Amino acid sequence: MIDGSAIWAQGMVQALARAGCEVTLVLKAPVRTGRLVDPLRALPGVTVRSPHAEGLFDGSRGMSAKDAARVLDSVDAENPHDLVVVRGRRLAAKLSAGSLAGRLWTYLTDVPQSAAEFDTAAKAELRRIADASRLLLCQTEELRGFLESAVPAAAGKSVLFPPVVVLPDGLEPRPPGSPDGRALRLVYTGKFAPRWNTYEMTSLPRLLSIRGVDAELHMVGDKIHDDPADPAFATRMRTALESGEGVVWHGGHPRAEAMRLTAACDVGLSWRHPDMDASLELSTKVLECGTLGVPVVLNRTPMHERLLGADYPLFAATEDDVLDALTLIGKNPDVFTLAVDRCRSAAADFTLDAAADRLRAYLAQTFPEPSEKVLAVKERRLRIGVASHDLKFFTRLLDYLRSRPDMEIRVDHWSALKAHDEKRSQDLIDWADVIICEWCGPNALWYADRKRPGQRLVVRLHRFELYAAWPKKLNIGAVDEVICVSPHYNDLTREITGWPAEKVVTVPNWVDVDQLDRPKLQGAEHHLGMIGIAPSRKRLDLALDVVEQLRRDDPRFTLFVKSKLPWEYWWIWQKDDERDHYEKLLRRIRRSKLLSGGVVFDSYGRDVASWLRRIGFVLSTSDDESFHLAPAEGMASGAVPALLPWPGAETIYDRRWIHETPSAMAASIAATVSEGRWQAEAELARTQVRNAYSLTDVCNQWTDVLAQ
Repeated sequence: MIDGSAIWAQGMVQALARAGCEVTLVLKAPVRTGRLVDPLRALPGVTVRSPHAEGLFDGSRGMSAKDAARVLDSVDAENPHDLVVVRGRRLAAKLSAGSLAGRLWTYLTDVPQSAAEFDTAAKAELRRIADASRLLLCQTEELRGFLESAVPAAAGKSVLFPPVVVLPDGLEPRPPGSPDGRALRLVYTGKFAPRWNTYEMTSLPRLLSIRGVDAELHMVGDKIHDDPADPAFATRMRTALESGEGVVWHGGHPRAEAMRLTAACDVGLSWRHPDMDASLELSTKVLECGTLGVPVVLNRTPMHERLLGADYPLFAATEDDVLDALTLIGKNPDVFTLAVDRCRSAAADFTLDAAADRLRAYLAQTFPEPSEKVLAVKERRLRIGVASHDLKFFTRLLDYLRSRPDMEIRVDHWSALKAHDEKRSQDLIDWADVIICEWCGPNALWYADRKRPGQRLVVRLHRFELYAAWPKKLNIGAVDEVICVSPHYNDLTREITGWPAEKVVTVPNWVDVDQLDRPKLQGAEHHLGMIGIAPSRKRLDLALDVVEQLRRDDPRFTLFVKSKLPWEYWWIWQKDDERDHYEKLLRRIRRSKLLSGGVVFDSYGRDVASWLRRIGFVLSTSDDESFHLAPAEGMASGAVPALLPWPGAETIYDRRWIHETPSAMAASIAATVSEGRWQAEAELARTQVRNAYSLTDVCNQWTDVLAQ
């Protein structure tokens, strides 16, 4: 069967090969036609495996997900692969518990499309898939955001991989120009089903003729849906295809021929029932039409507006909308040309070359090149141990270190701040060349007292430990380097501890600029954001001063808060002064006419990148911070940072983003928006953070530290 998944497989193989991979395509069914497979066999570096023909699978029955997992294990055992691209939730779920876990690049298409469909079982299965996947390939930004919010394990692993449009050899796009002097040719290819409005389409030529527009409708396909809710649909649909006025039914055709028929027409139809407006998937046929120079009538959705522009002339919700749009372009060549240009321009981002470029970027991140500096330390891979009770600030660095071909990583995870398996920790000392202690706590004290001669010990210090007793007890003579995340905290650390200056170095926090760089939602320039409001030194009260002043002149300004609430931290909520602080704040929000309705509390979670799409300014109003990642993450997302001058802020962020008072911050935000400077300021901020704190650059700095 040549269906959407078969077309996807062909495009994926071609894109991987063009990106520089040696690709093995494992077929799930016997080859009955060579239309898709034969061109792949001819590509250099591509191997096509047919389990049925090779005796790896008994072809007397269909291949189940369990069968496919067994076949893939067998193929991989012959010659282990670096990555395994798999499409479909059932197969990915089977593979998540097997030997391919950790190497999966999973392309999910059968994800529940709404929160109501996302039951506990679906979440659990998708969490297992996310945990076992190196990357999750998402077709659209909408799918990525929805998946990250429903399955926290998907955050940081979800990347965009939209449909790939590959034109058959020899197929030329539609000639430019409007259809002057002949009937307007409409085209639909695909299945015939109620929610695809295919029956309603068959009335368009007759209704357009009433408006003085001569039109004919070309329908390509032979799959007529049997709808239990409408048993008469199939008969009604077939009758309309066979005898509808102005309808030309071509029947079923191979993909190449269907695309040739499309290229011979003027306007494609992808107008669907409103129930489908919330779909998280993008129609490949819309993109194919654009590549062919054929504009498309389709529903107005946020996804389609971002693709084609809010003023695209062929958006339609009702039959009257469709008729209005087709009448307009049938009588106005300029509008027709505009629609063609928009569709062709949008489709340019979905070419095979564009897909290969995306894959090259993901491959470079997943498989970094070995460092001669690292290999010079040992003739074998450098052995690195990581010891910590909490790796939440180290996860992406750990992923990076594990992906390096010149390093071998083991983790000593302490069950609590002071609790660990001493034998496992001692085994790490006996094995490692370098030990990293994430947090300067009991773990650092234990390893400093026991490290081997010649073994390097690196400790990363956070604000939390600097004011505790552990640094004073640390045997600094046994520590090779203490990592601080900002110059200010580097100075403070040396001042408080008296440690030698040469042992205290600055390596900043990382910002995953590629994950955070996502298109903003409409209205973002009026949305302020805060990430984390506990404890009280985060100073939510000062952020309320800012939004209150802004809303006096423009009620569109809204503060979005993404944070655990203070009573979710027992160590905060047990303090009377902390409880009093937040009780006053919540009372103030409820009673203030300006703040009521202007402050939104969003749930805490790892879906920060998706949440930031709605945020235009990220606030940092704290009394003190060691680095404060939130403004930097906001900058990477295309938001403008706004900070109060906490100590050391100017050593991390450009002074243009730092304001002396909440009032000055509010005035700057209002002026940035009213003067139309928000987008330019956001782009400057994005460039600054990419140049200073990108994950790639910070990982390279860590590589230099470890390779000494």
